[in-house]
Amino acid sequence: MVITATTEPTTGVPGASLRHVLATLGEPLVRVLAAPGGLGVGVEDVVIHDPEDPPDAHPGDLVLVIGARGRSAAGAIRAAGRSGAAAVAVKNGSAVVHVAADAGIALLEVGHEARWEQVEALARGVVDAARAGGEADHGEVLGDLFSLAQTIATLTGGLVSIEDTASRVLAYSRAGDEVDELRRLSILGREGPERYLAMLREWGVYQRLRAGEGIVRIEERPDLGIRRRIAAGIHAGSQPLGTIWVQEGAHPLTESAEVALLGASRALAPQLIRHRMLPSPELRLREDLLAGLLEGRLDVESVADDIGADPGKPAMVLGFSLPRDRAATDRQLRRAELVHLITVHTAAYRRSALVSVIGGRVYALLPDLPEHAEPRILALAKEIVGTARRHLEVGVRAALGGVVPRLSDAAASRGDADRVLAAMARGHGTADVASLADVRAEVLLSEVLAFLGEQPRIRDPRLTELVAHDAEHGGILVPAVLAYLDAFGDVRRAARELNIHPNTVRYRVRRAGEVSGIDLADPAQRVLTQLLLRL
Repeated sequence: MVITATTEPTTGVPGASLRHVLATLGEPLVRVLAAPGGLGVGVEDVVIHDPEDPPDAHPGDLVLVIGARGRSAAGAIRAAGRSGAAAVAVKNGSAVVHVAADAGIALLEVGHEARWEQVEALARGVVDAARAGGEADHGEVLGDLFSLAQTIATLTGGLVSIEDTASRVLAYSRAGDEVDELRRLSILGREGPERYLAMLREWGVYQRLRAGEGIVRIEERPDLGIRRRIAAGIHAGSQPLGTIWVQEGAHPLTESAEVALLGASRALAPQLIRHRMLPSPELRLREDLLAGLLEGRLDVESVADDIGADPGKPAMVLGFSLPRDRAATDRQLRRAELVHLITVHTAAYRRSALVSVIGGRVYALLPDLPEHAEPRILALAKEIVGTARRHLEVGVRAALGGVVPRLSDAAASRGDADRVLAAMARGHGTADVASLADVRAEVLLSEVLAFLGEQPRIRDPRLTELVAHDAEHGGILVPAVLAYLDAFGDVRRAARELNIHPNTVRYRVRRAGEVSGIDLADPAQRVLTQLLLRL
């Protein structure tokens, strides 16, 4: 029997979309594994199903399968698909993704520790709010706006405020020097003072801001207490959402201020849409979808519309890592600032760019790429790293994944970026920005060594004995052998690397041969020695 959580019939009553349900629940509570019909399908009711009872789902139902996990839920999934249900939620859902795909129904995986009553209550809240013609209260977004305002201030060198279309101040950067009268009164009153707004309207500033993308410049008017500023409208298509104002302080704005402001105006559009219309976790959903795509667990055709990208066009993933030499709290704060910085820069380059954090690293997906995009993306990555070093006072490494021909291969591009970041973390290469082509030899060597490290049978016992002997006698033989091999047998070069006399190198290499029985004149033994000693 299917137990519903309401006593009123729902047939014909419009509900929420699956997208809104997911935006409310989100990871780690639930994650989407399959969505053959996309995330726009309507959810009209939430029902709880026990597999021991006969199926009784209806079109538009979100079916919570509470009594079965993994493959044991296959029958309930097929039955829900036949009934036209919107989605099925199960635990251990990874094992039945193919079943949901064949049944043509969305599959949600519920976290192992999640309580079913919590999932049902949250989903029910979204559906009931939509049925009542309203929305559930999902929290504030102003914290994100204030943080982003501060990031924009850093990039532009000015004083930033973010306003909606009614000139109400939503967020602003920290106070600085040379705050003019317009900014002071706007922040104190939480909206622009009418006499100044009238002047801006008279000068045609608002008309230009609402006309479309672009930077509007307002020259200094000392007689009115107005300093020089630049502004950009925030739009969703042709719909104006608000404005970003950047007032010049005691110092001129940065050379890249207008480019940063353009990127910020694009990056802010989803936030203001969320503030005005959508549940606050909407951006989190897009980040979750991006994470699922980069982890290779989501069908790109199901989520392409939701992340705003063309699945048939080339794409690339940029990966960024922060050093681990900071306290965890400080690293988290720096990472949040880095996410804002990357978002602004990448949005200025590609409107459809998306940024997400996975496993402590920050990833930027750049979809819909034109031909020969790599040089521009390399310059973009260098700009982000340089800006982070100057303004966030933190060293950041950036890795370019390869350009892949279609969005469904984004996980492969992310994998390349991870390989490069891993090689950079091991000290290979001196640059802060690299692609796989730059460090390919180091990456492949590291992966070969990792494989050897996992295969204890692929070892030469003579080298194992050499390493053990050397550890007990000062650890001087192995470094000498490796330096000698790295120098292709050039004793003087190896001596310079070790800062010892060439005769000392000759003695230690000869002594290593006596201890181990390895013949370094033999090419095969030479290669094997160099590989295994690097372990």
